[in-house]
Amino acid sequence: MSSIRDALAQYVAIRRALGTQFREPALTLGHFADFLEREGAEFITTSLALRWAMEREGVQRATWARRLTMVRGFAAWLSAFDPRTEVPPKRLFHARHRRNKPHIFTDQEIERLMTEAARLNSPKGLRGLTHVTLVGLLASTGLRPGEALALDLPNVDLNNGILAIRQTKFGKSRFVPIKDSTCAALAQYAERRNALCAHYPTDGFLVSERGTRLHSCAARRTFAKVSRAIGLRAAVEGRRIGRGPRLQDLRHTFATRKLIEWYREGLDVERELPKLATYLGHVSVGHTYWYIEAVPELLQLATERMSQRGGTQ
Repeated sequence: MSSIRDALAQYVAIRRALGTQFREPALTLGHFADFLEREGAEFITTSLALRWAMEREGVQRATWARRLTMVRGFAAWLSAFDPRTEVPPKRLFHARHRRNKPHIFTDQEIERLMTEAARLNSPKGLRGLTHVTLVGLLASTGLRPGEALALDLPNVDLNNGILAIRQTKFGKSRFVPIKDSTCAALAQYAERRNALCAHYPTDGFLVSERGTRLHSCAARRTFAKVSRAIGLRAAVEGRRIGRGPRLQDLRHTFATRKLIEWYREGLDVERELPKLATYLGHVSVGHTYWYIEAVPELLQLATERMSQRGGTQ
């Protein structure tokens, strides 16, 4: 290995060859490589990895643990070639993984998010257009944010109203049907995108102001900015994005609304759940059951349904 940078390029290539997109870890580890170069380090040590993982202030320990986990995977691979490499031990931060309580958006909040996103500073007009479309797409389909951002032009079949989600989380692919209104909104976006940026160097469907694929980090930061502007997140100093509703919560909102709709219509939700799990790309229906436990209204509806069943037996 000639350098940490070269080794990282090989590591990323191998991980992607094994079937994972590896976008966020590749970007994060690139920042780690920058840090090592600034430190003049020729190999990875636990102390350097810890110092880099904890650079970001004002975040949860789980964020530090996640950054360190990415370094640990890279270091474990690199240690087979460079015995000087230290692999940071597990559980240094003792951070237990907990699923964040979802924020279930109201229709009014989603409308305000899209209105504010349309006002984003954008010389070409493309930035606001793309972020409005991203919010609308997530709210109407329940896609994971990474799935929406990974959509390529051939994956979006607007003639038949089908999105092809390829090799996403857990290595699963699926086809997602979309409503006519969603299809019309995506067609309008594609037309305006092509008019504003006729020649852009990407196959990505959702593009940035520069005409490149919209990256997850930029999408998250912009969503946080828009959320602060409408009062859904508290203002914070510097470049920190603070805490509050996330893009992922649009997926939670979609799933929760569908379950509430089924309960109110008197459907057998246990029978319908596998359909929603398949649509959302959950590897197990147990992941879909989590929404019932996490959202008080759903838990109440489920309890009432069970009580009704008990009363009819």
